[in-house]
Formats: sequence, structure tokens, C-alpha cells
Amino acid sequence: MEKITQLTSKTIILAIDDVDTDQIVPARFLTTIQREGIGESLFIDWRFDKDGNEIASFPLNAPEAKDRKILVAGRNFGCGSSREHAPWAIYDFGIRAVISSEIADIFRNNSLNNGLVPVVVDTETHQWLLNNPEVEITVDVEACEVRLPDGKAIPFQIEPFARHCILEGVDQMGFLLQNLENIKAFEKNRSWQP
Repeated sequence: MEKITQLTSKTIILAIDDVDTDQIVPARFLTTIQREGIGESLFIDWRFDKDGNEIASFPLNAPEAKDRKILVAGRNFGCGSSREHAPWAIYDFGIRAVISSEIADIFRNNSLNNGLVPVVVDTETHQWLLNNPEVEITVDVEACEVRLPDGKAIPFQIEPFARHCILEGVDQMGFLLQNLENIKAFEKNRSWQP
């Protein structure tokens, strides 16, 4: 995972409500435990036709989408079954933040555990972002705000431990390993024994 303090990027707009995790990564791709390369399966049934050709009108197939780090999605993004493969695929594709007015709880938690920043904004801001596809915005994880081109800062919430991990570029195991010497010292010096 990379450290993320701020992301500044033009957005990719996916103005579809109720996108579920099976649409993000179909179940037939859940056989892998590898994060690398799974981005090729991201929205595969929407990105490609039955012959394997890219569908030019799909937003993630636009040439400029390859360099963009922020996806603005429709309401209720990531609903459906729990699968870490969904945020893995989004992250592996190169996207580092997803913004919506509503993000499913399990998807949000899986995203936070895997370095993808889920950002929930108010309905008015969400609609403005959907209606202005070529704007450059900043997602500031440190300040917990989205900054619009006019300088307006829109606050968002993120669980403090997950925020710490994203700012440090570590997952939960990485956090424990960062504290390994303290853990060893505690184990050595504790007064009680199991």
C-alpha cells in the first residue's frame, strides 16, 4: 500500500446507482488471492463486449481515465456481497479514492483495510461532482476534506485507525509490525504469564 495524504486528480465519473461488488469484480474472478493484476477484471462485463473488445463509451476505457486517481460513483456504491477483490481491483486499476453520497458499509471497510479511500459527501456536492466531469479536485486524507476547484472544502469522515494506516501506507499487519519492538518489550516485562 502506498501512503496517501492528499490526492489531486481529475475525476472519472461512473454515474450509476447501486453498483454491487459482483459488477465491480464478477464472482468468476474470485479464485485468486493475488492483488496484482486483478485490475484487469474491474467492471470487465461493462468494459468489454462479448468478443473482448473495449466498449469505448464506458468511462474507465477513456484514454484519460488511466491517469486519474479519483472515481465519482453513483449512490450506494459497493453494495452486495462482501469481497475484498472489489477494492483490490479498483486499487490495482490505479484509482485511490471513491466518492459517492452513499457507500456500502462492508465495501467501505474492505476499502479502508486495503488502502482505497472511500469518501462519502453530501448529496449536493455529490451531484455537483457528477455534473462536472472534467474538474480537478483534491481528496485530503490528512484534513478529511474534499477540496473543489473554487476552494470550497467539503468534510468527510474516516475511522481514525484506518486513516492512520492510509496516511502511513500500512495495513493492519503492517501496523502491528511497526510496533513489534513495543510488543516484544511488553511480552518480556509483563508481570503475569498466560
